[in-house]
Amino acid sequence: MNKLKAFGAFWYEFVVGDDPLVAVLVVAGLAGTAVLSTRTTASWWLLPVVVTLALVTTLARAVRSKK
Repeated sequence: MNKLKAFGAFWYEFVVGDDPLVAVLVVAGLAGTAVLSTRTTASWWLLPVVVTLALVTTLARAVRSKK
């Protein structure tokens, strides 16, 4: 059971890491891209937009917390 617990803890730390918001945004971006790809062939643009949004959000929070 300890190995299973350690395995789960590793994947949680790997995926979520320090910021759960980024993990949620990336998963939402991947899901949105998958859904959009069933409707149109031009679905590539959504994930870079979501990743850029995640970067801006985390940078803004980091700058605010330094003040």
